[in-house]
Amino acid sequence: MKKTPFKLSMSALMVASALALSGCNDDATNTKTAAAEVKKSQVTPQDAAKFIADTEKELSALYLEASRAEWIYANFITHDTAELSAEVNRKMTEAVVRLANEAAKFDSLELDYDARRKLDKLKLALTLPAPQDAEKTAKLSQLVAELGGIYGKGKYCKEDGSCLSLGQMTAKMATSRNYNELLDLWQGWRQFSKPMRPLYEQQVALTNEGAKELGYADTGAMWRSKYDMPADDFAKELDRIWGQVKPLYDSLHCHVRAKLGEKYGEDKVPQDQPIPAHLLGNMWAQTWGNIYDVVAPENADPGYDVTELLAKHDYDELKMVRGAEKFFTSMGFAPLPDTFYERSLFTKPQDRDVQCHASAWNIDSKDDLRIKMCIQRTGEEFSVIHHELGHNFYQRAYNTQPIYYQESANDGFHEAIGDTIALSVTPDYLKEIGLLDEVPDESKDIGLLMKMALDKVAFIPFGLLVDQWRWKVFSGEVTPENYNKAWWELREKYQGVQAPIARSEADFDPGAKYHVPGNTPYTRYFLAHILQFDFHRSLCEIAGNKEAIHRCSVYNSKEAGEKLNAMLEMGSSRPWQEALATITGKEEMDATAILDYFAPLQKYLDEQNKDRQCGW
Repeated sequence: MKKTPFKLSMSALMVASALALSGCNDDATNTKTAAAEVKKSQVTPQDAAKFIADTEKELSALYLEASRAEWIYANFITHDTAELSAEVNRKMTEAVVRLANEAAKFDSLELDYDARRKLDKLKLALTLPAPQDAEKTAKLSQLVAELGGIYGKGKYCKEDGSCLSLGQMTAKMATSRNYNELLDLWQGWRQFSKPMRPLYEQQVALTNEGAKELGYADTGAMWRSKYDMPADDFAKELDRIWGQVKPLYDSLHCHVRAKLGEKYGEDKVPQDQPIPAHLLGNMWAQTWGNIYDVVAPENADPGYDVTELLAKHDYDELKMVRGAEKFFTSMGFAPLPDTFYERSLFTKPQDRDVQCHASAWNIDSKDDLRIKMCIQRTGEEFSVIHHELGHNFYQRAYNTQPIYYQESANDGFHEAIGDTIALSVTPDYLKEIGLLDEVPDESKDIGLLMKMALDKVAFIPFGLLVDQWRWKVFSGEVTPENYNKAWWELREKYQGVQAPIARSEADFDPGAKYHVPGNTPYTRYFLAHILQFDFHRSLCEIAGNKEAIHRCSVYNSKEAGEKLNAMLEMGSSRPWQEALATITGKEEMDATAILDYFAPLQKYLDEQNKDRQCGW
């Protein structure tokens, strides 16, 4: 299923990078900082309360301005709208940097729960904290811009002068089954990231300095501190969860490797080693759904095609959206406001450029909810619409919270809610809404489960290891001399995937993945893949489901809707563990829900793998 970004609330824009930070370190700011240091020991809880109230007003106004500018840019892409968007985001970034550093002066005070939580959220809003030094801050801003520029301009130019964009290479890797062509594309894309290495090393040093000034051991510890538990405990918790799902991943890996061995020859895909990374249908081997044709079970046709069913029942783009909205109202949620349909973008305009990537927005932190999609009349898009509306209903549920709490319980929850809803787009649901006449028997489920596992289960270790690598880099456990070696060690350890050709420290393969040079934390995606199944299983139990969990839809369940809404309304006002317990009854994530969901597939894989050598 397509992963989609979304506009949540203030915190989405508060995850500020070091771009444009140099503007907030002029002489006046340095003078203010010095004055703040003098007064640091004199501040009171009353000062903290006033600071919080003032910042909420300032950030709310900035968020509204930024949201409108971003919406206009996304829907009317021109030079001028790009400039307006960049300017308002510069203002937002500078405000967050300034306020985050001011918040640190209240660190020594004993404050009530809400005051401390809001101040901590403000301090943790920065992704790359800049040092309190004008020259270093300007340097960090320059490095961020350079790294982003290198990635944005990345392409593979061959000896004959022809060049391929990442989009073109991605499309070829999804469909090509030519070993050498895939190898050429894989290697070609990784040429452009080599110059990133010294820039990234400098960036790590500077942002670590900024993190230490805010009271954190390093930038990685700061990122992990956003999860309502000690930073080191959070890292251990992720490995515990991975341990739960690893047996299913290992079975899937074994089957896929065997099928790839049949396809390309065991000389190219040895059956006792990690899988060559270029053969899995994706530039980063993070999802494997594109090679479904290579590994699909026999007789895997589910007996229906949602795209054909939508056409048969005259579903246009608007009817698809209203159909998805009905899912939520069937659970007891209030309908979306009329402005949602008046202001959203549902189809690609013919007269202008727009950002077509699906996203969900709340413009004013209240009821101005929208989605932006260039909807295609396909079954996949029908699920994506359900996913996006999951974001919108989450946004509306927490809109009575203070601006600091208008976000999901942790950064994995928002994507997880959208995906949880999409998991209920089952054959039973399609029959319930009149799209499908008869539900196929369970023997048809293996193909559907295999396709989903290739995307969702295969992704989980990749979702974990990207930040594992960065945390080790930030802490100094991985030194610049070992950047690439450590990257491939983690990929082999967690994914059982290896570089198809020799790599060296002249390469910088982590930089070939956008989120590394783009400085976007990645653990949220791992969490979302775990949480969606945990939520789904619990909501199915609340709904009184008697079927296999993979066949369950919570459509029409007011009981499940009531529980879901109770969690959504909390936003991030309480630790995520409490929000989780609202639905699951436990304050600990449980990946066994994934094992339950894919139990029929596990049985199939066990049968297929019984005479194979698994592991690497």
